[in-house]
Amino acid sequence: MSAISQTRHGARGNAPPRWLPSSSPLLAQAVVWAGAAGVLALWWSGTASVVGPADWLTGAGRITGLLAGYACAVLVALMARVPLLDHSLGTDRLARWHAMGGRYTLSLVLAHTLLIVWGYALTSRSHVLHETTTIVLDYPDMLKATAGFVLLVGTGLVSARAARRRMSYETWHYLHFATYLAVFLAFGHQLADGADFVGRKPAQLGWYALYTTVAALIVWYRFVTPVRRALRHGLRVADVRPEAPGVVSVQLTGERLTELGARPGQFFRWRFLAPGLWWTANPYSLSAPPLPDRLRITVKEAGGHSAALARLRPGTRVWAEGPYGGFTEARRRSAKVLLLAGGVGITPLRALFETLPGEVTLVYRARRPEDLALRAELDVIAAARGAAVHCFVDEPARYSAPLTARALKSLVPDLAAHDVYLCGPPGMTGAARRALRGAGVPRHRIHHESFAF
Repeated sequence: MSAISQTRHGARGNAPPRWLPSSSPLLAQAVVWAGAAGVLALWWSGTASVVGPADWLTGAGRITGLLAGYACAVLVALMARVPLLDHSLGTDRLARWHAMGGRYTLSLVLAHTLLIVWGYALTSRSHVLHETTTIVLDYPDMLKATAGFVLLVGTGLVSARAARRRMSYETWHYLHFATYLAVFLAFGHQLADGADFVGRKPAQLGWYALYTTVAALIVWYRFVTPVRRALRHGLRVADVRPEAPGVVSVQLTGERLTELGARPGQFFRWRFLAPGLWWTANPYSLSAPPLPDRLRITVKEAGGHSAALARLRPGTRVWAEGPYGGFTEARRRSAKVLLLAGGVGITPLRALFETLPGEVTLVYRARRPEDLALRAELDVIAAARGAAVHCFVDEPARYSAPLTARALKSLVPDLAAHDVYLCGPPGMTGAARRALRGAGVPRHRIHHESFAF
């Protein structure tokens, strides 16, 4: 196997890993399901009997309505960017749960609407269309709830994969804020019309507490915290330096940056207050360990926003939301670590390469030699810490290597005993996962975060 660079030095003494409970996702899911069980118990305790088709349909409508209301609160909480959840579960996992929960929530809302209207129509022995008009126009808060229903369905449609592919991240992101308005508009009818809440003060107080807590988390972490940190830390662009064709590093300076609590491997959502950039916040990983007065990101041109960063001027004000993600040392289970990077995926791994204790090996893949961004820094770090670096490129072919289990095991013979941090384009990460599993690396030791929306 040929490699552009194979640097190896005597390894440091192993340091014990910092443990992150692997049960965190299971614990979070248990809490969510316990809440759903509590919602079902609310229906059960308020239902004396179910007799006949009308009662069955209405009862099913009440259940789906309760679950839909609870699911809306959970759905919003998942994207509140609460540090405890984000750092322990990972931003990408929360995003996947949010997307999956959105589909379930929309299904529950549609089922609730259909079942309630149908059940009420059978009870009053009226036509479904007549009953729909009666409910919307005559029941308390139902006009607002109908508007919320339309907004929620519209948000679901623009979140479908086929629709997302046809719009920019920024457009999708701002349209998604309609979810907040939809939930707000629908909240009132749950307490005013819901048979499980009318005349039941403890249930009403519990529902208010659930929604008030979620609203407070959203306001604090999505709006107040970014503004407060922007004013306190005064981040500005200090320098923009080319690293490879289409790749630049942006050096940022600020005050009291240790208060951010950023760790190698994490990312921020960066909002550069420059023409054409101020209205969007994009996620970029730290490409160097954070310092008390300095942060750095390294970005590859992949669209209008990233391309414009090469033209930033020193002194440009910056708002940084974060840090986010669980792609950190805390995920390690072993003192031995393989860092596997593809292209600009080197950015978070470069920060980890400098800071992870124990025996660390870095494998860096790119298309051409000139695309190996930050390569000189990696060699310096390898020499300083006593680590192995292997760089491969697709062109020229003599410096390439297949991404297979056999090829990886030839580089790291005891690969199955390693934790693996993986970052790169989707095709590369998919092939790497298959190769790592084929080499015997347990699934829970393969760590990867995706920023796809």
